[in-house]
Amino acid sequence: MQRRTIAPRPGWQRIVEEQGLIWHTGDDGQPYWDESGCYVFTLAEIEQLEAATEAVYDLFLKAGDRIVKDAALLSSLGIPDFCHAAIRSEWKGDRPALDYGRFDFGWDGTGEPKLFEFNCDTPTAMLEAGAIQWDWKEQCFPQADQFTSLHDKLVERWRFMAPDLSGRIWFAHADDASGEDTLTTTYMRDLAEQAGLETRGLLIDEIGLDAAGRIVDGQDHLITAIFKLYPWEWIVAEEFGPAIVRNLPTTLWIEPIWKMLWSNKAVLALLHDMFPRHPNLLPASLEPGKVGPSYVAKPILAREGANIELVRDGQVLAQSEGGYQAVPRVYQQLYPLRDFGRGYPVLGSWVVGGEAAGLGIREDGLITGNRARFVPHIIEG
Repeated sequence: MQRRTIAPRPGWQRIVEEQGLIWHTGDDGQPYWDESGCYVFTLAEIEQLEAATEAVYDLFLKAGDRIVKDAALLSSLGIPDFCHAAIRSEWKGDRPALDYGRFDFGWDGTGEPKLFEFNCDTPTAMLEAGAIQWDWKEQCFPQADQFTSLHDKLVERWRFMAPDLSGRIWFAHADDASGEDTLTTTYMRDLAEQAGLETRGLLIDEIGLDAAGRIVDGQDHLITAIFKLYPWEWIVAEEFGPAIVRNLPTTLWIEPIWKMLWSNKAVLALLHDMFPRHPNLLPASLEPGKVGPSYVAKPILAREGANIELVRDGQVLAQSEGGYQAVPRVYQQLYPLRDFGRGYPVLGSWVVGGEAAGLGIREDGLITGNRARFVPHIIEG
């Protein structure tokens, strides 16, 4: 694994905009999509990352089986009591799901990839990983390969689910100022249309209830199936949360409510408790001090690297601000990220239906936040 400095394509901004990546440059003028460099892997390294991805996915399946059987564990994740029965039912019922997500690993090509967290309820950086970097590779390194099958696997998944969706699905997201959620949802909607589905779009605030208490859109059309880029913990905390849960048998949500089991970072402590010697897991605990003097403290529910603290030998290395100060923390043993010259890479390894599906790399400081850069990759050798 190495980082190579290269020249960006002339007019790269126009190229990626035409492919849908409008949010390619930050408000500070610095590129988010950064093709002034790329990461280079050997095929053996990619195969090792694929194996780690699928192995960790299997661990999450086992953890889910354990959590749904234990009301105390469900409550420890902060999941309201009125959601427990629905989570158990949907977990066991095998209802349609994309079953996708992004495992964030720390790895420099030596030893084993180590899991940081699983973004599986509202993962972003999907268009970049699934389409933009492939087109870049085809133009700049046509002889090389790339770990990128996310686009095709998601289309296949939508096609597989289509008969259970009656051929139609709504797509909802928040009215986000940055446009990242809009971009991601639009891309996912395009994938569903490629699979032959009829789609309709709306903002999450436009979802409501009709006189019969059913889930409807702004035109009072009954929503039979909906993809949402909006966290389940926010949905169930809303005034209409209990109504959403009550209507789960008639309105199918993608992703399903059981994703609350996996998207909560408290699951990292449970995984370590269940598999303490697994090579892809870092020691983690909900109790401070249990993982030693060098650790990362992060809210069990948060977004974009907010309210994280990195400590080495009792000294704070870095910390970030945010609105999650009151959220309980999970403590994970500190992994020594390597600076390849422009920052510290976090490897986002995608999974669809239990199969490894591609890689997206974000570079930042010691804490990966919303100013991180997306850097493409290739496979050589």
